[in-house]
Amino acid sequence: MSDGSNPFILIARVTVKRGQVEAYLKIADTADKAVQASEPGMLFHNFDADPNDSHKFVWSEVYRRSSDFLDHLDNPPVQDYVAKHGTLADYFSIEIYGDVSDDVLEKVKAMTIPFQHFKTTRVGYVRKERFE
Repeated sequence: MSDGSNPFILIARVTVKRGQVEAYLKIADTADKAVQASEPGMLFHNFDADPNDSHKFVWSEVYRRSSDFLDHLDNPPVQDYVAKHGTLADYFSIEIYGDVSDDVLEKVKAMTIPFQHFKTTRVGYVRKERFE
């Protein structure tokens, strides 16, 4: 169990419907800019294209701590992106790498999308002095 004070990585996999890639890139760009402007706890936020399928993309996100992810989900531009996603994409899944709070796990499970949580083993570290 984690108190949620550590950084973690989230990967969100997206498959965009045929003919909707440009429209999807627009909503992703709008969301990305809004997140950059309003979420200091989002340390890294990229939307990368699959090299083998022009309709598949991956959001790579690094959060400072669990509460920053909860803030992300409640951020109005992110909610707007999620609403528009449904008309433009066929698939969305989330993978979390690292320990997170129970609140994060409950919130993601409530989304009823494919989800995997890769828990931290005894191997690894966080440079905590960078996040204080």
